[in-house]
Amino acid sequence: MPNGTPTRITQGTRITRGAIAKGGIGESTLRPDGALKVTGEFAYASDMWHEDMLWGHILRSTVAHAEIVSIDTGEALALPGVYAVMTYDDLPTEVTHYGLEIQDTPVLAHGRVRHHGEPVAMVAADHPETARRAAARIKVEYRDLPVLTDEASALAPDAPCIHDNRTDDHAPHVPHPNIVHRQPVRRGDVREARRRADVIVTGEYVFGMQDQAFLGPESGLAVPAEDGGVDLYIATQWLHSDLRQIAPVLGLPEDKVRMTLAGVGGAFGGREDLSMQIHACLLALRTGKPVKIVYNRFESFFGHVHRHPAKLRYEHGATKDGRLTHVTARIVLDGGAYASSSPAVVGNAASLGVGPYDVEDVDIEVLALYTNNPPCGAMRGFGAVQACFAYEAQMDKLAKQLGLDPVEFRRRNAMSQGSLMPTGQVVDSPAPVAELLRRLKALPMPPERQWESSEGTDVRQLPGGLSNTTHGEGVVRGVGYAVGIKNVGFSEGFDDYSTARVRMEVVAGEPVATVHTAMAEVGQGGVTVHAQIARTELGVAQVTIQPADTRVGSAGSTSASRQTYVTGGAVKHACELVREQVLERGRRTFGASHPAWSTAELLLEDGRVVTDGGEVLADLVDVLGDEAVEVEREWRHRPTEPFDRHTGQGNGHVQYSFAAHRAVVEVDTELGLVKVVELACAQDVGKALNPLSVHGQIQGGTTQGLGIALMEEIVVDPRTARVKNPSFTDYLIPTILDTPTIPVDVLELADEHAPYGLRGVGEAPTLSSTPAVLAAIRDATGLELNRTPVRPEHLTESQDCWLPDIAG
Repeated sequence: MPNGTPTRITQGTRITRGAIAKGGIGESTLRPDGALKVTGEFAYASDMWHEDMLWGHILRSTVAHAEIVSIDTGEALALPGVYAVMTYDDLPTEVTHYGLEIQDTPVLAHGRVRHHGEPVAMVAADHPETARRAAARIKVEYRDLPVLTDEASALAPDAPCIHDNRTDDHAPHVPHPNIVHRQPVRRGDVREARRRADVIVTGEYVFGMQDQAFLGPESGLAVPAEDGGVDLYIATQWLHSDLRQIAPVLGLPEDKVRMTLAGVGGAFGGREDLSMQIHACLLALRTGKPVKIVYNRFESFFGHVHRHPAKLRYEHGATKDGRLTHVTARIVLDGGAYASSSPAVVGNAASLGVGPYDVEDVDIEVLALYTNNPPCGAMRGFGAVQACFAYEAQMDKLAKQLGLDPVEFRRRNAMSQGSLMPTGQVVDSPAPVAELLRRLKALPMPPERQWESSEGTDVRQLPGGLSNTTHGEGVVRGVGYAVGIKNVGFSEGFDDYSTARVRMEVVAGEPVATVHTAMAEVGQGGVTVHAQIARTELGVAQVTIQPADTRVGSAGSTSASRQTYVTGGAVKHACELVREQVLERGRRTFGASHPAWSTAELLLEDGRVVTDGGEVLADLVDVLGDEAVEVEREWRHRPTEPFDRHTGQGNGHVQYSFAAHRAVVEVDTELGLVKVVELACAQDVGKALNPLSVHGQIQGGTTQGLGIALMEEIVVDPRTARVKNPSFTDYLIPTILDTPTIPVDVLELADEHAPYGLRGVGEAPTLSSTPAVLAAIRDATGLELNRTPVRPEHLTESQDCWLPDIAG
């Protein structure tokens, strides 16, 4: 593909050496677990059971920052049915901390607690209620310490250090020990660019703390083994990362900690970090019995990280003909008490902080804080989501100042293939930003006043819905647009690879392929795609997907929109090697029977070996015989490099994905109620390996973006750092009644660097859906609306009275 010339791949185009098999790449094959999940028959991790198993429970801190004066476990141990109570002092090795990038998180609190809900002790008992009652009998005496909840308190000269004696490699370049990580991105001369600007707009924005809100709570089962090891069945996003953190704490070699993926009820980043994995294993090894831990919803809100809340300040300049001159930004992310993936979130927010626009002069600073707020880490689109909310609001402000249509203004500044990112990296694959916006603009608008019909008023179509609060009085329509850019895969020099084992053999007289990876299936549909790849590359109908576990090499995390790209790439690569061995076996066996066996263009199709012209040379059953062919290989995408810590320059990302949204809302301006009527999305996916799954990913990500726009926020008391709404009663997520029509327009512009030309799909729609909804509400109300989520009081009260602190 010539540089700068996008190649469109449409469904049915031949894109592999083998013909596209039935149920292969490009077809909307159904999920093998779909019917089980919708009928309630699917076995989730919380459904696991083992004979003679115990139940574990974790005692959590009731305060956010305090010295632990004493812990008395006597009454808990005396309770009948209790088998073990463990505190920090009972840990078996000197390795007592873990973490994704920085090992700063204690297995159990030692010396002090740093956030509300931190694990302090744990219990194993013969009944879950016995375990809970025992935990309640543990007496912990605390001595309160100052609570740091925002930038001012965390970076004050006399602020206590959240973590003393930091030794991680992120520490040397930060100006304060309560800064987890800092990344500037600087290019060009912003001072000179300001002189060229005819219009300059500034804005301050607040982004709330969002929860992943997966429906299946954290759960796992640890079973002690005869060899002194442990078998752990766990709902997670990254088996091998868990293993790397768990084994040292247990004092076991990794081959004695055997992990198998249990049924996962959603993840969205919240299962990248450990929850109860170590706790269950420790209790199992201490008692010699299987131990199951299942969080209830209250515990789940404390048991995983959340999306970073953020304060963002932007300045944009533009010429009178609508060309951007410069962008400056300062983004402060609240990482909470422990690092988790904050450094990577900072890197994303900084490198993607300008958005999908061509700007030569840029000055961005992003930092993440340690505070006593709940720990924050990965959530769908991390880092890029917060930035997109702010820079898209800025684009609307500029368009208004210049008297330009907001879509046209974006299109004038839209990046394209060959554009230069603020980090200096060339965008070397299609970047159809202007085309996505054009398509959205051309879509027909949903009908006005849909709540009116000959049969009367349909309150479901009105703001407030079935609460029946309005019949259309004071309802105003608004339309808003937004577009975003997200990286795909792990970045900044991370060794991002995946492993696949593929086996081909004859079973019951039929060729069968077996695919084994450690990919965590968390609902994204990877198990479907892997079977499609095997059918396409190996020309067989029957494909078995083995359960994910640590008996095969790492597949990395199910995050960063990377699994179809990286693990799909590994499956494709392993299949290609299997195919080569099968064909070589056929040449040795049947080569003398037909001259076509000598060509390199032989294909596997419908269980046969055929020529490129379709002539059948042999059945695969005859070629394979009684001997299987098996290959296990690692596969890596092209390398990346760390960003320069002072300038942010570097080829830090593998691939970029783009999505745009148009939101149509109706707002009752008197009651402050919002009804999102339509949230249309246009997205480039490179190649839709499974169009049905692609649409599902886009609609799911869009709905999560709607949630943060209108309802989702973990509320933390700014005085005490205590979580105020850890339940689905008070933490609201969109239901089917809140979800609008979501038309999806999928582009397939191939990325020549990626398997099948594909582009990661799952995160990009979460970026632009939120600012599109906010833009539509602004269009309806004329209000500035500079925070998420928007609540009724924000639409009916003075705007200068509700800009809270980052923890508010």
